[in-house]
Amino acid sequence: MSDEPLPQSPAQPVSGRTAARTAAVIPAAGRGVRLGPGAPKALRTLGGTPMLIHAVRAMADSRAVSLVVVVAPPEGAAEVRTLLDAHALPDRTEFVVVPGGETRQESVKLGLDALPPGFDIVLVHDAARPLVPVDTVDAVVEAVRDGAPAVVPALPLADTVKQVEPAAVPGEPEPVVATPDRSLLRAVQTPQGFDRATLVRAHETVTDNVTDDASMVEQLGLAVVTVPGHEEAFKVTRPLDLVLAEAVLARRRLNDGF
Repeated sequence: MSDEPLPQSPAQPVSGRTAARTAAVIPAAGRGVRLGPGAPKALRTLGGTPMLIHAVRAMADSRAVSLVVVVAPPEGAAEVRTLLDAHALPDRTEFVVVPGGETRQESVKLGLDALPPGFDIVLVHDAARPLVPVDTVDAVVEAVRDGAPAVVPALPLADTVKQVEPAAVPGEPEPVVATPDRSLLRAVQTPQGFDRATLVRAHETVTDNVTDDASMVEQLGLAVVTVPGHEEAFKVTRPLDLVLAEAVLARRRLNDGF
């Protein structure tokens, strides 16, 4: 692993066409307060290994990804560098650690700024989604290669959704104002994939603090498309999510030798 700029190498032909090189940015600077006090969420362990390492491996497992940029807590960049050095990661993938910002948007921008030339596709992946399958990563990359400026993995909603009028006092009943058509809604996951120039433009143009990078591209008036997500790419946010993630990981190890 290195923090130095990487040399540019020529793209390799895939299936009779030139393949754009792909880098992944993993913002991991958040504290994860909903998991309770203690280490930052990305450094909580899953199956004895920090979630961040699982997320990095999930990106590196894709042969399309040749660089992973981890955006660490500003005060914890050295710790994250040591953590990556201590775990077995694919030799064919380069890893860079940079300090993050105050918000997720700032952290992604800092990760983008750390990318060397020669990477035309950028994935942005939540460190709190440690179990995304490689097939999902590959599907996102392929859709960007096919010309989509922005791609998100998404799942249909299982639950009916209600739009409400927020209560003036938290915990009080909230009146329902609408029931959106569930068939038109999707739950969005990561990695989200982008044409690099499009994502850079979005971060230079959109100044509002948004919840995901695809919505920034939407504000540019550009198309965002979906590919099928995966039920195991859920976000580990609350203690119950961590229990579920442990169960998924245990099943993988039992059935697949993960």
